[in-house]
Amino acid sequence: MSIPIPFYVPYIVVSLIAISIYRVLRIGRRDSRMPPGPPTVPFFGNALQIPTTGLGKKFHAWSKEYGSVFSLKVGGSNIIVLCDRKSVHDLLDKKGSIYSDRPPQYVANYITHGDHLTLQNQTPSWREKRSVVTRNLNPKMLDEKHWRVQEAEAVFFMNNLLKRPDEIFELAKLYTASVAATLLYGQRATDIDSFWYKDLYELMEQWLTAQEPGANPPVDEIPILQLFPGHWKKRAVKTRKTMDDMWTKAREIVDARRARGDKRDCFIDSKLDEFEKSGFPMSQHSFNNLFGELLEAGADTTANSILTLILAFAKYPEVQRRAREEIDKVCGTERAPLFSDFKNLPYINACVKEGMRWRPTAPAGLPHMSNKDDVYEGMLIPKGSMIFVGIWAIHQNDKIYPDCDKFDPDRYLGHPGLAAEYAVGLTLVSHHYGYGAGRRMCPGMHLAERNMWRIAAKLLWAFDISEPVDSEGNVVPLDPNGYNSAILVSPLPFKVRVVPRSKEHLVAIERELAGAKEFMSQWE
Repeated sequence: MSIPIPFYVPYIVVSLIAISIYRVLRIGRRDSRMPPGPPTVPFFGNALQIPTTGLGKKFHAWSKEYGSVFSLKVGGSNIIVLCDRKSVHDLLDKKGSIYSDRPPQYVANYITHGDHLTLQNQTPSWREKRSVVTRNLNPKMLDEKHWRVQEAEAVFFMNNLLKRPDEIFELAKLYTASVAATLLYGQRATDIDSFWYKDLYELMEQWLTAQEPGANPPVDEIPILQLFPGHWKKRAVKTRKTMDDMWTKAREIVDARRARGDKRDCFIDSKLDEFEKSGFPMSQHSFNNLFGELLEAGADTTANSILTLILAFAKYPEVQRRAREEIDKVCGTERAPLFSDFKNLPYINACVKEGMRWRPTAPAGLPHMSNKDDVYEGMLIPKGSMIFVGIWAIHQNDKIYPDCDKFDPDRYLGHPGLAAEYAVGLTLVSHHYGYGAGRRMCPGMHLAERNMWRIAAKLLWAFDISEPVDSEGNVVPLDPNGYNSAILVSPLPFKVRVVPRSKEHLVAIERELAGAKEFMSQWE
């Protein structure tokens, strides 16, 4: 005997199906209270419109169409893009308590085991790690102690360049890698075959490729995609192993020399001495990854910016002439510039700032996340939204920077201070966003800026830098847009002509080498 089905059950089933379909179709739709943005499609939102390369430039294009604050939808997730200084200041600076977390990043967190300062939220572990950076890389420590390492490595760079001018691209990266490895691990990167150079940049290539926009399916916005296999998963597994092997080996090198009684003046030895007495406030993996991450940041991003400056100097010979007029009055031919000359060489500082504006190494920035609902100028910013700073869009705004695609250091001559003096505020021209914004601003900016200034000043003092020529003597123009498409972009490999300015400059460069070798021998 069958049990009769009540007449209303089919209506309930149909209603539930209709509600389910309605909710699925609502996925990807923009809340009308949010900032405007490109039209969405059901379920995917704007996912199919987000490019796999050139995200910073796409943000710029969208800002022209939808306004300087616009939104995107990817599945059920919200993205808010800030493309003007006022919104960055009002939200990331003034409301840092709301906008200083990081969004979930499944692939990056898998590769790093969640142990990455840049990607972590503001936990006690994050604060302990950040304090390691701020205590060791603040301006006082850099200018009273660490400057000797930077100056000595710059002398090596100049002398290497005399012998191997065709390798300026590699030597610029070697300089930043060696400064960072010496300060962090007490180990110089003596040449491009060094573990601290070769293995580092091989890891960086894998790591940045794995994070490149479009390299992975939108697994954070549509979590079910995490269950599906694909090349992206194999790449993540490989990169995770490479990273673990790299930082484990780096620690083993340090432990082996310390076991021999060879303790060195460097950050990791200092922290090991401290933590071996008081106890480790983090896991060994997290500790190893912290120093590895600092090596990544100290070497790779700064090298990208130095290479941008070299590219700009070759493309804009009038900038070199202006710089040399200033440098020659201070240094003559007897000595290279020192950072103690900073106040007397404002044009060099302007060159560094303009390089960070002209070709930022992170044109789309690194995303923040809102930890509560907020309203900005009548627009809803839902809790959990990813917040991007459209760095390229701001830097390439013709209203703020006329003829914005031109490398023009004059833009910064009225702002002679270092970046930290202008990092928080609403001044329109005095600050670039090369170091990020808000509470997540790069804590290594002081080291990076001093590295860039030293190399720029010494190069311009010592060498003529120009575009290369072919076998028939014709100039081969450099491409000012020849950059890769990773999350942190860098110039594609290029060649320039590098010629000492005079015999006097040549003698001065070589004269400083013996002292640099003697000083740096303690870290070899």
